[in-house]
Amino acid sequence: MAERETPRLIAWSRELRSVHTRLRAALHVTRTAIEDGNPGESATRDLLLYCHGFCAALDGHHRSEDRKLFPAIEAAHPHLAPVLRTLEQDHSMMAHLLGGLAAAIERAATPAELDRHLEGIEAIMESHFRFEERQLLTVLETLELDGTTEEVLGPL
Repeated sequence: MAERETPRLIAWSRELRSVHTRLRAALHVTRTAIEDGNPGESATRDLLLYCHGFCAALDGHHRSEDRKLFPAIEAAHPHLAPVLRTLEQDHSMMAHLLGGLAAAIERAATPAELDRHLEGIEAIMESHFRFEERQLLTVLETLELDGTTEEVLGPL
């Protein structure tokens, strides 16, 4: 490995942490927008935008991991296949929860109901991110992977 390649290889672990940080911030902004709404008021246009943006970002991140990152990790580290399947199951569960949030938004659910949806997503997301970081950050520091950050970790 050439010396100039080292920063890119190590950067994947930093990029993953950075994406997780941005997704946590997006969720926080979305939940704050809900909390700032008037009780009993259906979702405002701004709130819909925050929720849609957060959902698209989280789903895009997971789709990119499933499509590009996880196959590369499994090829280089086959012993991690069970970990990757667990992470993929989490992705599926969060997609289901995001679908429930989208349905609640479509029917103009109350801020309290939207917050309950986001609370469930947040619980799974946090658990997933911590597990993923514990299991994969060291691997990402040495993973040889061609692709842009958007291709590998989603459009954030």
